[in-house]
Amino acid sequence: MITKNNPLILAINPGSTTTKIAVFDNNKNIFQNSIAHSTEEIEKFEKIADQYEFRKNIILEELNNAGISSENIVIVIGRGGLIKPIKSGVYIVNEKMKEDLKEGILGQHASNLGGLIADDLAKALPNAKAYIADPVVVDELDDIARISGHPEFERISIFHALNQKIIAKTYAQSRIQKYEELNLIVAHIGGGISVGAHKKGKVIDVNQALDGEGPFSPERSGTLPVGALAKLCFSGKYTLNEIKKMITGKGGLTAYLGTNNAVEVEMKIRNGDKKAKIIYEAMAYQIAKEIGSAATVLKGKIDAILITGGIAYDETFVNWIKERVEFIAPVFAYPGEDEMRALAINALAVLKGELNVLDYK
Repeated sequence: MITKNNPLILAINPGSTTTKIAVFDNNKNIFQNSIAHSTEEIEKFEKIADQYEFRKNIILEELNNAGISSENIVIVIGRGGLIKPIKSGVYIVNEKMKEDLKEGILGQHASNLGGLIADDLAKALPNAKAYIADPVVVDELDDIARISGHPEFERISIFHALNQKIIAKTYAQSRIQKYEELNLIVAHIGGGISVGAHKKGKVIDVNQALDGEGPFSPERSGTLPVGALAKLCFSGKYTLNEIKKMITGKGGLTAYLGTNNAVEVEMKIRNGDKKAKIIYEAMAYQIAKEIGSAATVLKGKIDAILITGGIAYDETFVNWIKERVEFIAPVFAYPGEDEMRALAINALAVLKGELNVLDYK
């Protein structure tokens, strides 16, 4: 039985087949679990947004089984989803945000459930309020970075904002400096890959990591030759949905090697698979090129290059990148995703009155 007198923070990070939850007492993580959802459970729902009550009930059951008193939870903070572009910060979940999350105004993604579940849970708890922090649509782009090459297409900011920001701040703290004093390049390498140019606390340029820009990833194709893509779209061989799946879901390592599991690819390489090695190394090569591109955005004035995400656990892969970019700035690896701690840190700042809560409009 877990009993605490202090106010508690509940962090929620919904994925396509999991819901990660964690309870924090100040900075201390006192409970954490990743709840798996079967394909059969998920397929019952027509839209992603329809899942939030189902997932909420499972979370309440998990908290009850862990003996965590719901009366002590004062903040429920969820991973932010595909809402309108907003500036970095913590936002209270309001009716307008819930409408946009349900509609999926920038697309359907499991992260859209974060704010919806947080709000529903907060209403079910006696003393809680619901928030999101640094959603994937954080937009701090310089105006010049929005220009694509044709007025019909504007570059937009969709990236791993929550993890990139917390890793950048963690590095700054390790150097006893402020994030707002540094120029950093942060590469998040997971199922999707985003490389951000952080200038004095703002991500002034970043590849649109969701559906077709930058390096290819375990399941995304990244930037493709547009002429060949246009021909394929009008070839009559594929539907729009099939093309979209090639770009996001069945691209990258999945298309080349039949798996989106980087560990499996590493095993193939150790077993002498030459194709796996060149494809995997090509992914590192493209990430290095994207880092080089970000270096020009910052005019070569870079304090450090930070590599994070699940694939950053692979030292060989990190070294493939490092050997191409370490002439630009020192390279540091922060393996894994720190999103639960990031949510908790943002919530704690709200609890202590150190952060202004923003309104979504």
